[in-house]
Amino acid sequence: MNNNHRITLNTNKNIIVEFTNERIIPASGLAVVGALLGKSDFIKKLNRMDVTSNRSQHQIKNGDIVLTYLGMLCMGKPYFEAVHEMDDDKDFYKTALGITRSIPSEETLRQRMDDIGDSLRQTILEQNVEMLLANKIQPTALANGLVPVDIDVTPMDNSKSKKEGVSRTYKGFDGYAPVMAYIGTEGYAINFELREGKQHCQKGTVEFLQETIKLCHKLTDKPLLIRLDSGNDSIDNVAVLMDTGCFFIIKRNLRRESTDDWFETAKQYCQHVTSPRDGKTVYIGSDWKTVISKQFNKEFILRTGYEITERTIDKYGQFNLVPDIEVETWWTNLGDPDEEIIRLYHAHGECEQFHSEVKTDMDLERLPSGKFATNALILELGMIAYNILRMIGQGTIGGRAPRQKRDVKRRRLRTVISNLIMMAGHVTMHARQLIIGLGKSNVWRHIFSYICQKYAVTNA
Repeated sequence: MNNNHRITLNTNKNIIVEFTNERIIPASGLAVVGALLGKSDFIKKLNRMDVTSNRSQHQIKNGDIVLTYLGMLCMGKPYFEAVHEMDDDKDFYKTALGITRSIPSEETLRQRMDDIGDSLRQTILEQNVEMLLANKIQPTALANGLVPVDIDVTPMDNSKSKKEGVSRTYKGFDGYAPVMAYIGTEGYAINFELREGKQHCQKGTVEFLQETIKLCHKLTDKPLLIRLDSGNDSIDNVAVLMDTGCFFIIKRNLRRESTDDWFETAKQYCQHVTSPRDGKTVYIGSDWKTVISKQFNKEFILRTGYEITERTIDKYGQFNLVPDIEVETWWTNLGDPDEEIIRLYHAHGECEQFHSEVKTDMDLERLPSGKFATNALILELGMIAYNILRMIGQGTIGGRAPRQKRDVKRRRLRTVISNLIMMAGHVTMHARQLIIGLGKSNVWRHIFSYICQKYAVTNA
């Protein structure tokens, strides 16, 4: 105890703040992160890879670099300077994360991440799936037995920076426009790809789709339901999905199609017409269209679902001089009723929550490097960190979790980081074993113990 650092706070009863020599760690949950990563061969493969052939062999291995950065990502601290938070008790962080030699300095971390760049993309994608399989994760299917795969582009605001690849996005700000794919109702990340902000969302999507579908089939043998928005309304995408045997719902871009023509077709042929309120009529049905993929030289006859809304009175009771016609259409190869197709597509919007957790909860919107390849690596490692946090979060549902007002189907990453990763623990050493003590006043201690038993304990 050091009495030189002692402060008295004047409240109703004086509170004394002082420094001690006890090892109280603010991120005990990293021990679970290290155990989850240790179940795959990811780190061993990294250590065998030489990404700096123009330099002498480094003392700190690639695996130690990546493990350190994954620990930072799981704490929601992706900036390189955050590595200094491990300085005061490096032994704990080395043991918790499984680091073999040393935690790198900020400069070494930044330099080595630049050296690695995007060279590990395929390895990271494959090991992400291996990590999920090693921890017996199977994405949950929908009620119809299909496993949803939601793919979407989400702009990242990196305004007022001179980072490589930052350019004007369709949202009207400067940044990146990565494409992200999530699988299952839980939203496990299956594929992330960083793109320049100005890149059109369809450019490179055919290859991304093919890559994503292969990864999904490694994780589950159940049929897939691919959901895409209107930015990816391309018959080439349809050709890929048909060839791979996937089911799909793709929001159509009407382009030059006349809404009046669609409305006339609906009035003439639609069998499902409802009036939710006065002045509003909704037509729901399906049509069939012949389309041709020039890239794959194939012709398809596709079901085109539609929902057409006619408003003669607005929601405030004001009569419209000219009826307001709204047309939404979808490509699909499902045989479900039209209402179910619409409901399934609307559920695609849930991936916006997943984007938010990556960008906000993990603080990955403003990527820390000035180099595009390094930021691509950071986003791909962010995919692994995201899945680790998602696995921990799903493991907290039920059991002795703190009481809540409503049933929880998915734990937000911010909750996982604040309550389970950044969990204070009293660290001691006994019989060459590191012991993390959790205080009795921590309401999450029981669920943390359960998570440790579920994911971190290996069978002898």
